Amino acid sequence: MKKVLSTLARTGVATLTVALAMLGAPAHADENFPLDRAPDNTENLVSLQHGSQIFVNYCLSCHSASLMRYSRLTDLGISQKEIEANLLFTTDKVGNTMTVAMRPDDAKEWFGTAPPDLSVEARARNRDWLYTYLRSFYRDDTRPTGWNNMVYANVSMPHVLWQLQGQRTAMFEDVVDSENGEKIHKFTGFKQVTPGTLSAVDYDASVADLVAYMSWMSEPTQKTRKQLGVWVLLFLGVLSFLAWRLNAAYWKDIK
Repeated sequence: MKKVLSTLARTGVATLTVALAMLGAPAHADENFPLDRAPDNTENLVSLQHGSQIFVNYCLSCHSASLMRYSRLTDLGISQKEIEANLLFTTDKVGNTMTVAMRPDDAKEWFGTAPPDLSVEARARNRDWLYTYLRSFYRDDTRPTGWNNMVYANVSMPHVLWQLQGQRTAMFEDVVDSENGEKIHKFTGFKQVTPGTLSAVDYDASVADLVAYMSWMSEPTQKTRKQLGVWVLLFLGVLSFLAWRLNAAYWKDIK
């Protein structure tokens, strides 16, 4: 595992310069683009570990997760030594939160806006949106970063995972709407231009792991909360039964 962490660390640092371009003007989401269902890997520790490595190496360069502490990664089976050696880039203490070195005020002054915090992004967007979004980038020379996205049209964020997925272009065709006769620029699919370091299947699996980690990060105690909720409901059920029988015993001799 330590070898994997080291490899991702070296690769992720190289994305810092590119990721700074994510601080561009806000874009608008395309609500008409169908979302793919994200695999639910939130119970798979191996997937969560891999997702945390991708997050720290590729996302944390610009985006903070100020509600998440590095020490919580030990809940995923990553030792404190592995965290310190391979994942601790923005601070020197495991107990600190996942913040970036760049101050929000500086980012706003230099780039016009500060990158959003990703602590609860999975809860705000949902897993399906994130899974489809991270797999829908394509080359677009009309955009300042050279990238666009089918889910988030005219997005300012470049495709920081392009080395893993490779470069793709989007294919469109003009069709006539049968209802109103208007010409529509219809998306027909993606075309692979250059290969990535991962196959299409492996890239989708990596994105699923990243999304699973972001979902876990948005509420690390979610599993405990659900387990506790079951016991609370059982307790209330027993208490309600006892209260019902007590009430019946109290009123049985009263006419």
